[in-house]
Amino acid sequence: MKYGKLIGTGFTADVYEWEDGKVLKLFKKGYPQKAIKKELENARAIADLDFLKPGVYGLVNIGEQSGIIYDRVEGQPLLDWVINTGELEQCAEYMAGLHKKILANKVSNVPDYRDFLENNILNIPADSRINKEEMLERLAGLPEGDTLCHGDFHPGNIFISDGEAVVIDFMNICRGVQLYDVARTIFLIEYAPIPAEAENMEILTKFKRRLTDLYLEKMDISRDMLADYLEIIKAARIGEC
Repeated sequence: MKYGKLIGTGFTADVYEWEDGKVLKLFKKGYPQKAIKKELENARAIADLDFLKPGVYGLVNIGEQSGIIYDRVEGQPLLDWVINTGELEQCAEYMAGLHKKILANKVSNVPDYRDFLENNILNIPADSRINKEEMLERLAGLPEGDTLCHGDFHPGNIFISDGEAVVIDFMNICRGVQLYDVARTIFLIEYAPIPAEAENMEILTKFKRRLTDLYLEKMDISRDMLADYLEIIKAARIGEC
């Protein structure tokens, strides 16, 4: 089938209408097949777990590109919703409620979070000021775990559909400890750079900090509990990018 109109765009893929209430997540030309298959495997591994997410149907090839068929999620990204409404408290409530449901699951058939971090630390450029050996030693001291971690949980990957929070994007699914996934969320919201051309930079920075404070409060987790994870996540992000 020829896909329909474009309904969403991202750094690695664009989303198009598909038949029967589904969408095609079509990855950019040249995006690694290994990574696409990994996302498909991750989505299938968690398909029967008890939290809201789109169903997954398989891989398609269109010309030089590959994509994954998912159920279409009606609604809007939580990021758009909170920017339009300014309702930080409710945004944090949506986030924490959904994240707790995800973290309530135990898994064994997805990658270990420490392998993900290790690979990215090893990928840090040689001219970086990061001491890779030190970071690898600190990583080795973090605990094992079998909690399901989304790995990319932030308002851009959450949809609000009929008043319910639905999670998307399963590229970084892994198993570990819940503190890792919460720390990763804090990093993605609070430390990801705001575009230089954005207006009201100071307001946006405070907005991000306030949202993470509210989210942590609802998760009943302190920043001190996340400190070791955050330092390693910050370093690994250099290699990830």
